[in-house]
Amino acid sequence: MEEPKDIDNFINEQRLRLLDKPDCAASLYNLGVAQMQQGKLDEAIESFEESIVQGVRMFEAFVNLGYIWFKFGDLEKVAKANLRAVEVEPRYARGYANLGFAYLQMGKADEAIDALNKALELNPDIIQAWCNLANAYLQKGDIKQSVETNKKMLKIAPEFALGYNNLANASYMNNEFDRAMEYCDKAIELGFAVHPEFLKLLEPHRGKTRKKNTETKKKASPKGRK
Repeated sequence: MEEPKDIDNFINEQRLRLLDKPDCAASLYNLGVAQMQQGKLDEAIESFEESIVQGVRMFEAFVNLGYIWFKFGDLEKVAKANLRAVEVEPRYARGYANLGFAYLQMGKADEAIDALNKALELNPDIIQAWCNLANAYLQKGDIKQSVETNKKMLKIAPEFALGYNNLANASYMNNEFDRAMEYCDKAIELGFAVHPEFLKLLEPHRGKTRKKNTETKKKASPKGRK
């Protein structure tokens, strides 16, 4: 598929091609991409849907439809579009990743976990899929698996600040407050804006840690001669 540069000229080119060959799925898809970039989402939907009618394996058109439906806030249609994408192309990792994200947003943790694991089986480098998988486990109440998933993600992307933020939240939920503070500080160090309410939750535990450190220093300091 072509990548539009000068969008207006690109659209005109696709329309001219469609005058000559109205059933050209590639031109319809390219037109939809350009319309989407222009923010003409209703027109893009029509172009993508027509490209699907005229084409055989237009799985990327389904994914783009999913993106548009997400912009419109219709998660059911996001899920349906990406489900159709992976039905057309079962090895399309991004389609499974998008499907898992939609299920996660809908509160369907088990379905999200299945889709995201499939995405990562096909492409283990999709960092957002790791992140969403960790959140799906957390949504399900499986804190241990959420922590392990975040750790796997950070081995692939050690500078991914959101991963440390997620680990901080999971550790807090597991009453591992020292680790929660450690991960939170790392997220902040990497430039992540940790939610103020979470920082407030950590503050009493930071106070206990400061007090404990002060007492340890006092015990360790040499006593003066009598």
